[in-house]
Amino acid sequence: MTEIVAVDIGGTNARFTIATVNDDGTIDLGEVVTLPTHEHASLRSAWEAFATRAGRPLPRAAGISFAGPVESQVLKLTNSPWMLRQDALDGELGLDAHVIVNDFAAVAYAVSRLRPEDLRHICGPDESLPADGLISILGPGTGLGVAQLLRVDGAVHVIATEGGHVDWAPLDPLEDRILARLREKFRRVSVERLVSGPGLANIHEALAAIEGRALVPIEDTALWRLALTNEDVLAAAALDRFCLTLGAVAGDLALAHGAVATVIGGGVGLRVADALPSSGFPGRYVAKGRFERHMTGLPVRLITHPQPGLLGAATAFAELQADRARA
Repeated sequence: MTEIVAVDIGGTNARFTIATVNDDGTIDLGEVVTLPTHEHASLRSAWEAFATRAGRPLPRAAGISFAGPVESQVLKLTNSPWMLRQDALDGELGLDAHVIVNDFAAVAYAVSRLRPEDLRHICGPDESLPADGLISILGPGTGLGVAQLLRVDGAVHVIATEGGHVDWAPLDPLEDRILARLREKFRRVSVERLVSGPGLANIHEALAAIEGRALVPIEDTALWRLALTNEDVLAAAALDRFCLTLGAVAGDLALAHGAVATVIGGGVGLRVADALPSSGFPGRYVAKGRFERHMTGLPVRLITHPQPGLLGAATAFAELQADRARA
């Protein structure tokens, strides 16, 4: 049994817990402490606040999920001023070992450990995820995260990607007009301009312009509430387009990845969980021409686990440390 600090660092919040990696490979998460990033100058500052909350010496190992690229020594959060120096991290935090992975790579690691009850059926065969093969994972949140989980003979391989930044392709005349409108606002329209938390507002604004409506500015949280409760006709129409586009993008990624299943994560993914099965998502997911029959055979599930980022950070530590030990 090994204790580690698991950390899930996003642009808005940093979540901490003490995780236990058991001898049988299972992982238990302790009490979760959420600290707003804007209230702390750095990870070290937030780490010290967590240590105070914990009221005990922290483990000297950490698995960290980081919302930004992790390819260099100096890491910068995409939506926060925090910066991390990987070569100084152990000394600053009092660690003997750490593993740091991109936040959506962490979600992929979490998927490798999730129980069937942590994955809600959306469409396709209502069955568990295949034990072998590549699983395509995507999740709308502040942006659109995309990763791949490859399982071969019990071994886990995670590939982080920037698939959320591929070009968006409209699929009907209304979407042609939405694209034309978004091109007035963005130099390039990637899929995350629509399939993300802020994406609903982009769709809503475009639909208002197409219909010649005066658009009253509305905060994102309020717009999502109006859309999900069907209280406003234009907000509800924007949500319909959001679900259609998410389905099309998820299916495209599954084809491009050669996937045997698709898993949807992200905070916005969980927000639309009730809407997706009866929306246009399933039809757009499978509508891939000559591959439509193939697509109908792929299970699509949605993560309901409350802390996939923390579970993934702890899993990444366990998997990558084991790989280093075998090397």
